Amino acid sequence: LINLLSAKDGMLETPSGMRYRVLVLDSNASKMSLPVLRKISALVKAGAAVTGVKPLSTPSLSDDQDAFNRLVQEIWGSSRARVFTGKPLGDIMTALDTRPDFEYDKTNKDTKLLYVHRTLPDREIYWVNNRNNRKEIVTASFRVTGKVPELWHAENASKEAVSYSIENGATKVTLTLQPHDAVFVVFREKAAKTSVQLPVPVEASVASLDGDWTVHFQEQRGAPATVTLHQLESWTKSSDAGVKYFSGTATYAKTITASKDWFENNARLVLDLGDVRELAEVIVNGKSLGITWKAPFQVDLAGSLRPGENKLEIRVTNLWVNRLIGDMQPGASKITYTTMPFYQANSPLLPSGLLGPVRILTLK
Repeated sequence: LINLLSAKDGMLETPSGMRYRVLVLDSNASKMSLPVLRKISALVKAGAAVTGVKPLSTPSLSDDQDAFNRLVQEIWGSSRARVFTGKPLGDIMTALDTRPDFEYDKTNKDTKLLYVHRTLPDREIYWVNNRNNRKEIVTASFRVTGKVPELWHAENASKEAVSYSIENGATKVTLTLQPHDAVFVVFREKAAKTSVQLPVPVEASVASLDGDWTVHFQEQRGAPATVTLHQLESWTKSSDAGVKYFSGTATYAKTITASKDWFENNARLVLDLGDVRELAEVIVNGKSLGITWKAPFQVDLAGSLRPGENKLEIRVTNLWVNRLIGDMQPGASKITYTTMPFYQANSPLLPSGLLGPVRILTLK
């Protein structure tokens, strides 16, 4: 890599166009060949920043030791303001007046985000990942200016405009990340303003779908064909062993009556399933609205829900764990087959099914 690098305007660049701000040498490398040392010397003279341990000797018997020593002294001498050793990389970037490529405020002490940044000829792409199993609202700062940020959601191929402000060589964006969520923040269009504040959607619950649910269980999985649940709870709480240890897909069915005032003022209607273990397909009046597999478990009801009576079906699929545990119970008729007994009869069951609460929301 060193042989491929050139330096221009204090930046390192490869023939492919990749650019670097600092050349970081191996902290364990006390030996360095004279040709490599000469290349580093040329980079430093061209304005490149270098950090790493000063080499003590060359591994080559053919290298001129005196020339080696002179170059080491020349590169790591006190007159080189852009050559560092023994300093953390963060301190070096501060000394070079270079802000971090990505920063975020910590709403909690253990808030943790990871990111990847890719530069293309016409855009900057950041992938941001929430590492915690909870919702996080953070203000993130990206070292990009002059371009409008957009949120790209890979799970449904949608794009979303966001509020932002450009100042001090960076663009700040407020991100709302669901548990273990990941989004792409893409900068591509030229920004006409340095600050844009979009209206925040107002969410309101118009109906809570309480009461009885008819649940149809997948055949040949040990569960009864149909049960009635008077309230939403995990299948594992059932006194029926077939339901308690069920693994597969079960369909929750209910008829709901939509009021005309739900549709006033062009309000956006959303079905919020609450907690789901593990994924669900929503069907309204025979039309599938897609599969939701992560929080928030929501689907858009536009074009499917209508005033009056509507048939709602929610097909929920859980994991295999509970059925494997059920097959280990004394006297159980085995439904599954595994090469190893991964679970025992007393292994803890996993919450399963539609846990709710299920609500219809309006977003304005």
